[in-house]
Amino acid sequence: MNTLPPLARVPLLVLGLASLVTGVLAGLARVGVSVPDFGAMQAGSHAALMIGAFFGTVISLERAVALGGLWPYLGPALAGGGGVLLMLGGPLVVAQSLLLLASSVLVAGSVVVTRRQLALFTVMLAIGAACWLTGNLVWIAGGNLHAAVPFWLAFLVLTVAGERLELTRFLPVRPAAAPSFIVVSGVILAGALVASFGITDTLGSTLFAAGLLALALWLLVFDIARHTAGQHGLTRFIGICLLTGYVWLGAGAIAGLGGGFAPGHALHDTAMHAIALGFVFAMVFGHAAIIFPAVLKVKIPYHPFFYVPLALLHLSLALRVFGGLGESLALRQWGALANAATLAVFIATMIASVIRGARQPAARSTRRRASSATR
Repeated sequence: MNTLPPLARVPLLVLGLASLVTGVLAGLARVGVSVPDFGAMQAGSHAALMIGAFFGTVISLERAVALGGLWPYLGPALAGGGGVLLMLGGPLVVAQSLLLLASSVLVAGSVVVTRRQLALFTVMLAIGAACWLTGNLVWIAGGNLHAAVPFWLAFLVLTVAGERLELTRFLPVRPAAAPSFIVVSGVILAGALVASFGITDTLGSTLFAAGLLALALWLLVFDIARHTAGQHGLTRFIGICLLTGYVWLGAGAIAGLGGGFAPGHALHDTAMHAIALGFVFAMVFGHAAIIFPAVLKVKIPYHPFFYVPLALLHLSLALRVFGGLGESLALRQWGALANAATLAVFIATMIASVIRGARQPAARSTRRRASSATR
């Protein structure tokens, strides 16, 4: 067996989705919404479930498919296993260790990719993976989950940025693109380092936020999305997902500059969810029709209904942000509930699209047979 068959990858994806569901319930509990006990009990592990267990599993799975072979699948398996332990309330140090091993596998896989193709975007993907590993080390060493968050966010943001950087090669060469990207990424990493290790009270989070704001501007200026958003069908949809996600990244960074990365700050909910929800999930919505077919070998044909969960994502997040800015707990709660409903609509849309894609060949065959019969 050269690699894991697509059907055998499904349980890994299910592990990630289980962490997503539990993480969403834990997030609702954090804003005071009544949820089932197993979700409420994980309120303190919300970030670990969403970033490490869910995104760690999904990103590791995607990277494993791209690498081929069997060993890269240890990454999503370990991350999914860590998520299960967190959900079940197992020993925290074991769950942390599984997530640490998962991130180590992702780093090893990223190094292999970089050796196969040495380029700025592959180096950036490896650095993104190293950020996840570093965040996990910070979490285990100090037991402070909040201290790990800057590196976890850097993992998500730099992974997306690295993948977008790869596509800029289809645009005319712009001399300022690569050097400015390196500088921006350096500021983000410096900010995460200073913030996570508590060298100063505010310098790290300010640097980190400034780097994220600069990255949002870089993506708006240099990414191919401005061109693809003017096209049609799935290409246009992806472009709009990306551009709107970049706006949320900038908004989260501005909230961070206002102190929003500090736990307990009035802008904390806005800063965290503008980035982890508005930016990252807009990327997920945009790339799902490409990633799922590559991972599971299914068809996801484009449909204009794809815009519905995207619109719900932005509207529900805006409601949540307005609730935070207006110090209205009720609006924040309704926004958080709408966020959760949006993810459910998105997942249902993807499942319906897979079913529609599976029926398309049969429908075409039926039409061909009917056409032949009438000749």
